[in-house]
Amino acid sequence: MKPTDLVLTPTHLRFMNRRFPCTIGRGGLTDRKKEGDGATPRGTHRIVGMLYRPDRMARPADWALPIGPSDLWSDDPSHEDYNLMVRAPYPYSHERLRRADPMYDLVILTDWNWPYAVKGRGSAIFIHQWRGPGRPTAGCIAFRRDHLRWIAARIRHETRLVIA
Repeated sequence: MKPTDLVLTPTHLRFMNRRFPCTIGRGGLTDRKKEGDGATPRGTHRIVGMLYRPDRMARPADWALPIGPSDLWSDDPSHEDYNLMVRAPYPYSHERLRRADPMYDLVILTDWNWPYAVKGRGSAIFIHQWRGPGRPTAGCIAFRRDHLRWIAARIRHETRLVIA
């Protein structure tokens, strides 16, 4: 592992010699991720993007892209846009990126099942803000807002998310 890696342990995430409490998917960790299982996939995942709400925060990194009102994420395994960012109107199953709650104010994108998605293998393993300590995600990794912002400001192109 590299010093720039985000490393998930059973009790926290380690990054740049610091430890951060976090939450994972309600389905625990898995080697066999499936759409809708709520599990967080083990493996080494590259960081491939960062999105943020410009109406709620300053740009967290010079390479972060703004989330617009019509930005969505396709989670429909039967559609060709599965596990890709899409725009409304979009008649297929999707997740709204511009949420009323603050959970997706800052989203770090991983390369889980991307860019060439295997249908049904699961979509969008994001790093985002948590709902609260101990409250699981749908498969993503989530942090306290201030911790997420600290991490976002320091990750680089070579940063990886390592889930053993």
